[in-house]
Amino acid sequence: MSNNKNDDDDDEAAAEHEKVECRRNRRTSIQFIDKNLIRRRSSGNEKQGQPQQQQQQQQQPQRLLSINSSLDVESVDLDHLQQYTTASDSDSDADDDECGVNIRALQHKNQSGFTDFAVRRIRHAQYGRREIEIAEQEMPGLMALRRRAESDKPLQGAKIVGCTHIIAQTAVLIETLIRLGAQVRWCACNIFSTQNEVAAALAEESIPIFAWKGESDDDFWWCIKKAIGTEQSWQPNMILDDGGDLTHYFHKHYSTLFSTMKGIVEESATGVHRLYQMCRTQILTVPAMNISDSVTKAKFDNLYLCRESVIDGIKRCTDILFGGKQVVVCGYGEIGKGCCSALRGIGCFVFVTEIDPICALQACMEGYKVVRLEEVIKQVDIIVTASGSKHTITRDSLDKMKNGAIVCNMGHSNTEIDISFLRHPSLSDLQVERVRTNVDHVIWPNGKRIVLIAEGRIMNLCCSSVPSFVVSITAATQTLALIELYNAPANRYKSDVYLLPKKMDEYVASLHLPAFDAHLTELTDEQCKYLGINKAGPFKPNYYRY
Repeated sequence: MSNNKNDDDDDEAAAEHEKVECRRNRRTSIQFIDKNLIRRRSSGNEKQGQPQQQQQQQQQPQRLLSINSSLDVESVDLDHLQQYTTASDSDSDADDDECGVNIRALQHKNQSGFTDFAVRRIRHAQYGRREIEIAEQEMPGLMALRRRAESDKPLQGAKIVGCTHIIAQTAVLIETLIRLGAQVRWCACNIFSTQNEVAAALAEESIPIFAWKGESDDDFWWCIKKAIGTEQSWQPNMILDDGGDLTHYFHKHYSTLFSTMKGIVEESATGVHRLYQMCRTQILTVPAMNISDSVTKAKFDNLYLCRESVIDGIKRCTDILFGGKQVVVCGYGEIGKGCCSALRGIGCFVFVTEIDPICALQACMEGYKVVRLEEVIKQVDIIVTASGSKHTITRDSLDKMKNGAIVCNMGHSNTEIDISFLRHPSLSDLQVERVRTNVDHVIWPNGKRIVLIAEGRIMNLCCSSVPSFVVSITAATQTLALIELYNAPANRYKSDVYLLPKKMDEYVASLHLPAFDAHLTELTDEQCKYLGINKAGPFKPNYYRY
């Protein structure tokens, strides 16, 4: 090979090495395979007009370079490429797709010709399918419910429109609802939490889904409108919501369709609050099920899920050492309890702010220092909001924080942290500098900067993975709530907000016990008579506090 050819290869290799290093900083991996590098190097000696099959016959056995984090350059056979390729690798081919592409304007079509969806990259459906299969293995309760009820088709005729986080665990829920007889259309309740490859996998199964990571506000409402499906002459009769945005939009623009609605199932505290407001003002015209306050949601999803994901989310975004850090958790509800437990367990000094004397007393009994925010704002390293309120962290709070402090939100809504400087940058003296995905530096005129995670939106679903097992409990609860509302007699539920019957809560818990090889004790007839309960439950009254 000539010297000129060697020089060209060296320049090309240097350029490719820079791209690979950039991608390595974005994704932790033992081994990264650059498919662009493979294509260019494997075809460098071929003429452009030569047929591809002839080129392959003339080529020598191809090798590729992979960058190893601790070793020198290695060689891997091209035949094993698919064995090592992941969705994140494929994302590297589409770096240009992430910027400036109007997803709404694209012509979407899956392999079967289905077009009623909008996702970022349908070609990544196979990777999303693998994610869904992994989630299924760790969602035993929901899968057991699917197997038990599939033959009965309890949701036959149900037309469910959903607005939730589009993650692998949600995909298992969606496919369960379909297996139980429902028709579904879906969109995302959060602009940052969608897993693009999972959305692609659902679209490949010809499920109408409208979601991609990094939607604008206009995209968000467009996706909700498309999911409702009136343009396709599709009229939903059930709503599964997370946050209340779908219900709000539906009531504002399609209020006449509420007359045929069977019910609403709401998962989040924010959405439930909005439902109670609608009920008080008498504009709620259909029954709604409050999942947020069901035992299986509040005691497992809110507590255990947040306990395991708060550390993961902050660590992924900032790479900090937690030991010795001072942290204030705003709110000591179930989410706050989970966050405090995890942060103290990893070595942080934890403060708690609370408005409720009962929750504050609980925090004190657990050994946390209950303070007012202004007492510790200047010294803490991390602030985690979990209050469910509005402007828990104000601009004044941000001004008092020390340089390098981290601010994040574990509550549902993005209202807990005042981020008006993001919405109206021209009216603020603060600069916002993107550091990495879901991480921004907020910079003051004097040079002070703090780290803002996910623009104040829910951190664990935007920046980290969530435990599938816990999501299985919530998803099974949602499924039973949909079945209950859809099959209930006409006069059982009025236009009000209801809690899930305790018997269903207990049934959801029983579906998950076999995963732990747990064996319940059975009451004798004498014990049942003494306690005044049925042998099959429910075992606790509705007012019981678990």
